[in-house]
Amino acid sequence: MTGHTHHGPPHEVAPATARSVPVGALRPGDHACLDVPDAQAHWQVLTAYTRTGLTRGEKVMVVLDPADVGDDDALARLDAGTGQAEAACRSGQLEIVRNTAVYVPDGSFSRERQFRLYSDELERARAEGRTGLRVGADMAWGRRAGVSDAQLLDYEAFMEPLFVDPRLTAMCWYSRHQYADHLVAAMRTVHPLQVLTHLDALQVTRADDSSPQRYSLDLTDLCYMEAHAAWQLACFARELPEGETLEIRCGPILEAVFRGLGSDGVRQLRLRTEDTEPGTVTGTGR
Repeated sequence: MTGHTHHGPPHEVAPATARSVPVGALRPGDHACLDVPDAQAHWQVLTAYTRTGLTRGEKVMVVLDPADVGDDDALARLDAGTGQAEAACRSGQLEIVRNTAVYVPDGSFSRERQFRLYSDELERARAEGRTGLRVGADMAWGRRAGVSDAQLLDYEAFMEPLFVDPRLTAMCWYSRHQYADHLVAAMRTVHPLQVLTHLDALQVTRADDSSPQRYSLDLTDLCYMEAHAAWQLACFARELPEGETLEIRCGPILEAVFRGLGSDGVRQLRLRTEDTEPGTVTGTGR
């Protein structure tokens, strides 16, 4: 995480049915949705998602809409001068395809056909010696093909058994320019995970329904944070009304950063320190 801020809202709110995670926290076997607010943020998240898969030795399928940038431009964005994506494209580890060819090859949509297609692609990736299959798909094809909202929700739920195999990872993105807000929100009920829309986004949620309000922020996946970003969080806590609190879960390194910035003097801030072993609490307090 850096101290830079994006131009979206200061934090994202997800319904209780979805667990929001940064794209870097996705693990093999995860099935996630992504709400696309703007093209720049979308390409940043997609690039990080793709590079992680390539580094892990996975086969990566980037499924773009025909209205999106061309294949050469897409590859250049994913590569960003590193040579990684270009080499993966030459070797066949990375494929850039169009969603119409994948989902509606004959002009019609069949959820059963899609289930077989991704099952076959997963086995092909295994036969090629890849550690798994990672798919990033633009779902704008549904609107163009006349697929109803109910059919899309049914399709996403129908595909869930595929993810029993931990070698498969998928991120399906739904743009608010293509779909109504209610469908984008409903997708969070059929995907176990929702990817945060910006690389530098944080999600602050109410810890419970108590009054005064309590907020909780989980930073246990972070091992580094710039002092300015930590200071901004401390300022956010300090400005909370009397009685309201912000609980931050973090590792020992970030705890030292917060305490070095004077977090002990912020009555509204609570630090909950966890060891590197997930779920192991090693210390609590301000």
